Parts: sequence; structure tokens; C-alpha cells
Amino acid sequence: MNIILYKINFNKIFKAIFTVFEIPENHPRAQSLKIRHKIIDGMLKLIVAEAGLIAHGRGEAFDYLIGEKTNSNAINAMKAAVATLLLAKYPVISVNGNVTALCAKDIIEFSRIIGAKVEINIFYNKPGRLEAITKVFNEMGLKEIFGTNDSEKVTIKELSSNRRFVDPKGIKIADVVLVPLEDGDRTEALIKENKKVISIDLNPLSRTSQMAHISIVDNIIRAIPLMIKIAIEFKEKNYSETKLRKIVDKFNNKKNLSNAIKYIIKYLKKMSKLK
Repeated sequence: MNIILYKINFNKIFKAIFTVFEIPENHPRAQSLKIRHKIIDGMLKLIVAEAGLIAHGRGEAFDYLIGEKTNSNAINAMKAAVATLLLAKYPVISVNGNVTALCAKDIIEFSRIIGAKVEINIFYNKPGRLEAITKVFNEMGLKEIFGTNDSEKVTIKELSSNRRFVDPKGIKIADVVLVPLEDGDRTEALIKENKKVISIDLNPLSRTSQMAHISIVDNIIRAIPLMIKIAIEFKEKNYSETKLRKIVDKFNNKKNLSNAIKYIIKYLKKMSKLK
């Protein structure tokens, strides 16, 4: 029995489908569909890895569990995160393909307000992907971005994946690292290198959320714009170092994660009573 294998160009198939597909503005899931299409478009442009589609779907499932809304518990974590970043001597925002596809413009604005560097760090380093992500940030006005030169990168101990490679002028010397949509193993490794880690992850049970010093359990497309507003408020009101430190010291991440899980339980109980 002869088996014939056909090489299917899935990128062309996706492109053909989504070029003609339009999302009606009155569709009940219009916003969610638009976000999904950003991820798909990012994949077609080499920005997002194929596995990034799965990761996005997993996150979206957890967004359902909090009613697809930002709650007060998440906002408290954002305030602690912003205060930590403003207090940092050398803060760095780590970005991957999904972050780039979803909110590159907001990341640039946030980095400018808090004085943070931006570094690309990806797990699937297929040919052309690093350049595609760099291009997005460059075209949006961010000229200085770390993690673009493989020959200059150094490694983080205890990691064997591609995420172990970091820029010696970026994450390697950072004291605080914001890691949205992150891998848990690198979060743990960064902490072992005496760095404070802030995560943005819709799953409060993930290793990333559980390991980070400050875990923001919210959708990144809502979190970053809100953190921009918080940072502007802190600056406009001239929050002193003492006041910022009080916000950080008052924050308890174990309590934060516990509250996040309780919020999910509360929301599910509410939905279970619907007739």
C-alpha cells in the first residue's frame, strides 16, 4: 500500500479564509474575534508561533472564568506592579510574539512612561521570526530594543530552552522584569538570579503566576492600558519613593492569588444560578 504525503501550506489556507472573513460589529463576540484575528495575522506574518494560538485559547478560557472584566483584585496587583517598576533601577519588559501581536503599541507607551527597556525573548526561534517582531516595534517608533542580536546574547542558568538566551544589556542586568504571557520555568530562573518578576497571566494556577513576586491575573489587552493610566496618575500626583514603597510593601501575592481564585469561584457560583 503506497502512502502519498502532501505538503499543505496552512499559512496560505488561513490567509485565504481570513482575507474574506469580516466580523459584524453587532456580533456578541466581536471583540474576542478581533483579538483572535490579531493572533492569526501575527502567525501569518511570522510574529506568533503556531503554538501561540493554543496559548491564546487557553488564556481566553480563563478570561471567561472572570467574566472577561478586570476586577479590583487585579487592579491592586497592577498598582503594586507599577510602583515596583517605578522604583526599579533598571526595569525591563520582556515581549514575545503574542504580546507583540496584541499590544505592541501599548507596550511602547508603557515602557516610555516608566522608563523601562524592551527585550524580545521567544521560545520558538524559527528563521525570520525575531526580525518580524523587531520590525513591528521599529515601525511603531521603538528604535532601541534588546534581544535582537543572537551573537551577543548570554544565558540564564538552569534553563535549556531558547528562552535562556538574553541580552547582556537588558534582562541580564535588570533588577525588575515584567513578563507578560510567560513560561513558568524562566520566571523561576529569573527569580534565582535575584530579579523581581511581575507577570500578566489569566491563569492564577500557572507556574508563572505562582512563582512571580507580583501576579496580575487579567487579560493583557486590558491590563497594559490600565497600567499606563496608573503610571500617569502616580507621576502626575508626584508619588514619592516612600509612598510607592508603601504600596509595594502592603501587597501580598499569596493573598492576591487566593483572591483571584476566589473571584473565579464566586463568578462560577453566580453563573450556575442563572435560569
